[in-house]
Amino acid sequence: MFSYYGSKSKVVDLYPSPKFGKIIEPFAGSARYSLKYFDRDVILVDKYEKLIAIWLWLQKCSKNDILKLPKMKAGENTDNYNFDCPEAKWFMGFIIQGGVNAPRKTVSSVGNFGQAVEREKERIASELFKIKHWQIRHGSYSEIENTEATWFIDPPYQFGGEYYIKSNKALNFQQLGEWCKSRSGQVIVCENTKADWLPFYPMRKMQGSQYTTTEAIWSNYRHDFQAVQSSMFEPRHLTPLALDGANAPDSQQSFPADVLDGDGVLLEPPRQ
Repeated sequence: MFSYYGSKSKVVDLYPSPKFGKIIEPFAGSARYSLKYFDRDVILVDKYEKLIAIWLWLQKCSKNDILKLPKMKAGENTDNYNFDCPEAKWFMGFIIQGGVNAPRKTVSSVGNFGQAVEREKERIASELFKIKHWQIRHGSYSEIENTEATWFIDPPYQFGGEYYIKSNKALNFQQLGEWCKSRSGQVIVCENTKADWLPFYPMRKMQGSQYTTTEAIWSNYRHDFQAVQSSMFEPRHLTPLALDGANAPDSQQSFPADVLDGDGVLLEPPRQ
């Protein structure tokens, strides 16, 4: 709903749609997947206390609560404004700079960012209805009951996840991999192709501020990127669920040749 470091806003449409009526995000972040399918039963969990506090505050907010937040200009500081609660100030701290890992205080001076903030407030105010029925709680992924659901698991990445407040330094990726494979229902795991804790399939190349990486996916259900990779000279890592052939997607998406690079990786579309 709001800008956050590592958000899936650019790639959320590439992930398989949920096969169950419940979605669980154990590393909630900005919950882009759940927002896409907001009408499901949604459970968000995250270890970052401020992040969960913001989500719970947003859940209680009215449109006016968002729209009445200070209209700030580039270079201005949130400390110079009065807020009704800490959560409101933290929330502003996320939207006054794009893609940050923690609330900031100074409005970005890139372009006319003040106007962008006002548009973001209007958009978020119009989408508050989507999250009213969600369950949102602070905690660790390991504390979540193993129930049948679509599990959208987007942890701090093995390589690159050190910049989160609750970073990859606290994660045992081998244990996390076993935990992912043990979930009941549909499991979708996000990573990049540097990771080795599950057999990930490449999805799309992404240009960051410093590096180019390739987003990747692991799932216990067949997915479109297995179909893309099936013509490559590499082993296909199929789980038992995929091997039985009973869970093939309702429709197979095909990609024209001009959107794949030489390695069969889906290319990011050119920016307009």
